[in-house]
Amino acid sequence: MDDAVQAYLDAIAPAIRPLFDRIQGIVLDVHPDADVVMSYDMPTYVVGERRLHVAAWKGWVSLYGWDADHDGGIVARFPKLSSGRGTLKIRPTDAEAITDDELRALVRGALDQP
Repeated sequence: MDDAVQAYLDAIAPAIRPLFDRIQGIVLDVHPDADVVMSYDMPTYVVGERRLHVAAWKGWVSLYGWDADHDGGIVARFPKLSSGRGTLKIRPTDAEAITDDELRALVRGALDQP
């Protein structure tokens, strides 16, 4: 992991860090081959030509770049978490109801090659 990614991770607020770590852990579990780079000022997980951006904000973690047709059913189950095309905004309280399997399905939809 390069210094810019590590600096980003080190700056994540303690209240959000467990959620970010959970998502990052799932991404790297599904795709241990993913490169982690900074893109658009946020950690970005890259597999081949596919990318998943994960950003920590003050009160939530956002995921960008996933395909709505392959979201693992998260948007159907939690429509209020979608804040636009390919953007998911998850607060720690929201994450309690989301299973790791649902997040894995979203990650696969974002990063698996067609």
